[in-house]
Amino acid sequence: MKATAGDSPVSLFIGSKGGSGTTTLCTELCRAMKATRNVALVDADLTGRRSIAVILDAVRSLDAARTNAAISSVRVDGITVVELVDRYDAVFTLGEAPVEAFAAGMTGFTAILVDAPQPFAAVVRPFVTRARRFFVVLEPTLLGVAGAQSLIADLQRFGVPSDRIALITNVRSAGEPVARNHIETALQSQVVAEIPLLTSRAYAKSIAALQQYVESISPNNVLSMLQPSTGSPVGTHRNGRASAVATLLDAKRDELKQQIHQALLREVDLVSASGANTDSAKLAVLRAKIESITSDLIAEHGFDGSAEELAELRQSIVDEALGLGPLEDLLKDDDITEIMVNGPQTIYVERRGMIEPTNKHFSDSEQLRLIIERIITPLGRRIDESSPMVDARLPDGSRVNAIIEPVSIDGSTLTIRRFGKKRLTAEDLINIGAVPPEVMDFLRVAVQSRLNCVVSGGTGSGKTTFLNVLSSFLPDRERIITIEDAAELLLNQSHIVRLESRPPNVEGSGEIRIRDLFRNALRMRPDRIIIGECRGPEALDMLQAMNTGHDGSLTTIHANSQRDALSRIETMVLMAGFDLPVRAIREQIASALDIVVHTSRMRDGTRKLLGVSEVVGMEGEIVTMQEIIRYSQRGMDKENKVVGEFCYTGVQPNCLKRFEEYGIPYDSRALNKLALLPSLW
Repeated sequence: MKATAGDSPVSLFIGSKGGSGTTTLCTELCRAMKATRNVALVDADLTGRRSIAVILDAVRSLDAARTNAAISSVRVDGITVVELVDRYDAVFTLGEAPVEAFAAGMTGFTAILVDAPQPFAAVVRPFVTRARRFFVVLEPTLLGVAGAQSLIADLQRFGVPSDRIALITNVRSAGEPVARNHIETALQSQVVAEIPLLTSRAYAKSIAALQQYVESISPNNVLSMLQPSTGSPVGTHRNGRASAVATLLDAKRDELKQQIHQALLREVDLVSASGANTDSAKLAVLRAKIESITSDLIAEHGFDGSAEELAELRQSIVDEALGLGPLEDLLKDDDITEIMVNGPQTIYVERRGMIEPTNKHFSDSEQLRLIIERIITPLGRRIDESSPMVDARLPDGSRVNAIIEPVSIDGSTLTIRRFGKKRLTAEDLINIGAVPPEVMDFLRVAVQSRLNCVVSGGTGSGKTTFLNVLSSFLPDRERIITIEDAAELLLNQSHIVRLESRPPNVEGSGEIRIRDLFRNALRMRPDRIIIGECRGPEALDMLQAMNTGHDGSLTTIHANSQRDALSRIETMVLMAGFDLPVRAIREQIASALDIVVHTSRMRDGTRKLLGVSEVVGMEGEIVTMQEIIRYSQRGMDKENKVVGEFCYTGVQPNCLKRFEEYGIPYDSRALNKLALLPSLW
């Protein structure tokens, strides 16, 4: 025959994973084609297992034909068999040039089938560049589809156009396979043949159909240069496949997990059996029981993934049964400061001050509702249609807010404010640039001198974190009482009493408000009272306490500035229901408060102290303040980071006299180390 090197139609067969049956399929296909075609079968698997030689009983013939060259070729039973290497270590001495020369000399064949390795080795490139069709052989299982997705991505990195890739499903074991249409959708390629079990009567018929397809490949359709087809960028197909495969795998896993989860609910009370108050011994017994039930159900329903995927599936089910399901991994990430669940399918997180979506999701709305119940039940809280909102906390102190239907229109919403395993210290805030050391030292002396301090700021601005840091300056010998809606403050002192408010029960009674706790705290001989957040009529009781000997108190308040913080306190006092004159309220504020610290979350996600002001008295009807410290922002740099500096206004604080009275050493010149406020230059 006068055929040249590129005229013989080459078809590459690649298995999506080991054991997919590619070698057997190639051999059977050659046997079917040899009657009417001059076929060659190339063993390019490069593993040294010599599978084709063993199947065709050609080991001795190939060894005899092999001289000094690693490549050997013989004619066996009407098929030309080519073996690139006879052992694995021969791969390292076999270069691409000998294979190129051999491939160029394979002329006169009407079909060349190559059992190719995966991943590709450079020595096989001569056959890759001559191939007209690439057949990906996969088992119709979840693992097979995942392996095929990775293999197709490799082919496209070689420059193989999508229209030259075809799929062959090869059933290797009995079981319920993934449907053909699902595979084609996931991999965006056509399944040209479905090979049943080797013992099936339909096997020969399927091989014949595949033979007809392979022989129909046009001899003129030679691939001289491998480039992506016009209008079909490689990345587009690869990303599309990855997304589709991920969707298919997640759907299969979610279906199995939902079945197992429903079975667990029938056998175990997952809401009350696990929670913050469950002791370790009971939890260990419960975990063992759930793991046993889970293993039995997985075996019953069947799972065809790898051992790693099986372990991952089992762990995710146990996490859902005992922990917080898909939130478990997020709670282990120390960089995440906020978790926002907007319905069962959408979860966002805040990482380093910036909000970003995640690939986590709940299997359904019932699972999300179960997680909410698991959080609040040990705390004696409830959530239902009559009380659709609740505040709670996790065992690690993270603050939780949940709101359900019908108030939350698009499904249950869960927000978790995390404070990290390691509480930030004053040194930490200084090191990250949130506050300069000179200002932190000033605030330390202010707290130790029993000045009443308010930390103001917007949502997520770091108020509670800063309050924690300020509380670390409290003397260990003092009796400290903390009052919060959901306990989240973590103090290091030894003499601490922690109080937490309580919502009404199902009958509408039993509510204990912040104001009630504050009044009771005054009877507990406190040295210091810390209110986690002042947000209502308790502001009046707080001002009265500060003005009657209980100085040195700390609290936080939502406000846009130091001046707005005073206005909010005034408004909250009016909420107490007493018809007090505005001037009387402002006099109480001016007399009670000493220092207002303002924090903010900046545009780049960082949190900083924006200002420190001192309340100095009244001028007419107005509470007067003097600003001591201000953060002067100059803009953003090329990396969108905030640029600015902490400035001293030059005002001499009135509280320096208080520092002297308490005998706490403080250098009044320390603040002069900061830059002078630009407006005063």
